[in-house]
This record gives sequence, structure tokens and C-alpha cells, in this order.
Amino acid sequence: MTAAKARKGPARAVTRTPRRPTYGYDTVKLLIQVWNLAGRPSGKYLAATMGIWVPKLEQHGELDMKRLSDHTRAQLLTVSGATIDRILKPTRDGGKLVGLSGTKPGLLLRNSIQVRKAGDEHEQAPGFVEADLVLHCGATLKGEFVHTLTVTDVSTGWTENMALKNGAHRWVIEAMTVIEARLPFPLVGLDTDNGGEFINHALINWAGERDLFFTRSRPYKSNDNAHVEQKNGDVVRRHAFHYRYDTALEQQLLDELYSLVRVRLNLFTATTKAIDWRSNKHGKKTRVYDKPRTPYQRVIDSGILTPEKAAELAALFEVTNPAELTRKITTIQTRLINLAKDKTSAVTASVSRAKIGEARDQLSRAS
Repeated sequence: MTAAKARKGPARAVTRTPRRPTYGYDTVKLLIQVWNLAGRPSGKYLAATMGIWVPKLEQHGELDMKRLSDHTRAQLLTVSGATIDRILKPTRDGGKLVGLSGTKPGLLLRNSIQVRKAGDEHEQAPGFVEADLVLHCGATLKGEFVHTLTVTDVSTGWTENMALKNGAHRWVIEAMTVIEARLPFPLVGLDTDNGGEFINHALINWAGERDLFFTRSRPYKSNDNAHVEQKNGDVVRRHAFHYRYDTALEQQLLDELYSLVRVRLNLFTATTKAIDWRSNKHGKKTRVYDKPRTPYQRVIDSGILTPEKAAELAALFEVTNPAELTRKITTIQTRLINLAKDKTSAVTASVSRAKIGEARDQLSRAS
């Protein structure tokens, strides 16, 4: 008989002394403060840009100086992304509303435009962008409502957004012209989905006048536009939410919001980039990503900037207080919510009642 089976009586309780927390209360409070001012990114990306945010916030007097010491500063600068996510888990917000897709295929010219697939390698240098539209329709596609044009550079992650009155191609071309001027590097290529707002003579002629490499994704293959699809969620829905916007004032506020978001996103927010494939132990191929860096850092590293543009971006980075950006962003978001919340709820309730009525009619006809 073994010693384990020979034991009699109640099992002895094993007591463990709780491990002393590595990060104290002051560090946690400072971490929450930095996270909020940085726009609440994931721990992975916040850890990658902590060396940017902490000095900037300290420079502009945005941190709680009573809590900031050499010890807490060192902890903030060395905390890992996983630990950030663990510490901040109790403070994260809840669920989100779900948006609708209004993409209608532009069949007329689709066969004349080259198809681009996920993983094509001709976009390694800055200047090849993906474009997409996000609809601010709420729960229904009826009527006219504001659209957001999202344009993302595949190589650097540099992202621009503009609010459009609707999805007409005249507004798309007008916005693309403004965004082209805003980009810190020359525009060399454009990739879109198969929607009629992009696949039309007007935009093709616009691209042809600029000698742009114009491609489209495969139908129903959203991964072909993975870069811009991700920004639709991480940038547009995260900052503009899922409310219905259908007035000139709301469009104006969205553009003001995006003018602030573009600076915080491109200069102070880290992103990752797929650089290779690898096989796991089961033989399944998975993506390999580089270390998180900001789009601004990637643009600088590319060496594509002119001396004038490099000096312009450096000056913008130097004078910008990112905490002030966040406060202004929050102010505009609050105005948008106040304008659209009740309207969106009313539209959602109306759509729900209509669906219930249709279901009842179908049941009555079936019986």
C-alpha cells in the first residue's frame, strides 16, 4: 500500500501566501490615465508606444504628478502588453452596436479592373492604399445618411478619413482629392471593393489622370481589403460609433473628429504589419507580424519623405499635446451622441416593429 493510500483523516489544507502585487496602486492609476488619454488601445499597442506617451504627457503636465515617481515611471515604461490587458480588464467598456453593409456591386466595369488578392506583394513601398466606405445609417438603409471614406496605406498603416454627404461618386472623388493632398507621400495605387461607388467611370478616369495603379478585391473576399476593413472598425466605429448621422451638422462634426483622430492615430498609435508566413506544429500556416510601431515611425523609416515634409511632421509631433487631442475628440463624440442617440433608438425601434409585423403576416398566411 502506498503512503498516499495509507493516510487517514481529513486532508490538510494547503495555505499559500498571496504574492505581493508587482504594480502598486499608483502605477495602476497612472496606467489607466495613460490608457484613457491614448484612446484605449489594446495592451499590445499601448506597451509599444508607452515610450512616446509617458514623456509627452509628462512634458505637457497631463499625468498625476503626485503618483509619478522614478519607480512608477519605470514600471509604466517596462510593463508588458499582456499585463496591461490584465490590469485594465475591469475598466474596459461593454458590447457595441452592430452596423449594416450597403455595398452594391458595380458590375459595369468590374471585369476591366485588375483583381488584387490578399498577399499580393506589389504594395511594399508607401503610396499604395486601400479605400472603403462605412455607412452611418443606424438600423436601416432607407433614406440619405452620412458615409465615411477610409483610406489606409498598406505599407505604413497611415490612415485618413473623411465624412461624405452620401455615397455618390462625386463625393468620393472630392474626398479622394483632399486625402491625396494630405498624405505625406505620393499616391501611387488604389485598391477598392466592388461597390458601385468605386467601380465607375468617374473614379477610373480620376485614377487614370494620376497614372495610379487601380485594382479591386475579389467579390465576397473581405480579406483582400484586410487593412482598410480593420480600420473601419478600429478607427471609424470606435470613434464615430454605430449611430445614424444624416444632417449637415453631424457630417461637419465627423470631419472635425477625423481631423483630430488622424493626428493621434498616425503619430501616436502603434500598429503591426504582416511580414511573412509560418507553419505551426499542426502544419497550419499563420501570419507573422512585425513589432508594433506608429505609422509616423514607419513613414520615417521608409525614407520616402521629402526634407520639407519630414520637417513638417516633426514639428507637428513636437508641438502636439496628445492628451488635448483626446479631450477634444471626447467633446465632439459627446455632441454626436447627443444629436444621434435618440434618433437612432427611434429608427431601431421602428425597424423592429416592422420586422415583427412582417413575421406575423407570414405566420398568418402560412396558417
